Order: sequence, then structure tokens, then C-alpha cells
Amino acid sequence: VQLQASGGGLVQTGNSLRLSCAASGRAFVSYAMGWFRQAPGKEREFVAAISRAGRITDYADSVRGRFTISRDNEKNTVFLQMNSLKPEDTAVYYCRTGLTAVIARDKWSDYWGQGTLVTVSS
Repeated sequence: VQLQASGGGLVQTGNSLRLSCAASGRAFVSYAMGWFRQAPGKEREFVAAISRAGRITDYADSVRGRFTISRDNEKNTVFLQMNSLKPEDTAVYYCRTGLTAVIARDKWSDYWGQGTLVTVSS
């Protein structure tokens, strides 16, 4: 599966962005999907995940209640709606394919794909 994230940009605190991740390959519909991010000088961290069918989601505590992950299996795309953005959300955001249909925070593909930069100004 090839992954291409898009939708990043520069926004002010409190605003919203919607990220998209387009996946190639039929395997997309077989696995959970996730969003991760890497802030300057920090390690990559988990943001959100969604099960194969989209019924179950999981969020990092730092984004729960502000971010919403969703997917469209017909379009091989996963989304991340980000509301009430904060400067600490500034990072490069990546999508990632899980290794199972259900969400498992320790089971992710080694492939990262190209990320998209989100910058939140104060």
C-alpha cells in the first residue's frame, strides 16, 4: 500500500483543518488505519486510529474530543478532521497502515509514506 497524506497548512489557534490520506492498493480495506505525527525535535507519536470497517476509533489523550478520524473504503481514503487546533499540534502528520483489521497500537506497517505539515500559529 502506498500512502499520500495531504491537507496540511498554516492556521491560527482555534481553527480547523481536514487531512486526507489516499492509499493505493486493495489491501487498504483489509486493515485498520492510523494517523501519527512528528513535531520538530520530537519522536513520532500516535494520534488516532480507525478499524477496518470504521466502527471503532482510538485517540491519543492529547487530541481526544478535538480530532475525528474517519475513512471511505470505496475511495481508499482516511481522513483526520482537526478542530480547536493548538500550537502544540504543529507537526508533520503521517498516515499508516495497520497489520490487523482491528486497532492494535503496537501493530503497524513499517511503511510511512509522505506526510503533510500542519503549522498552528499562536
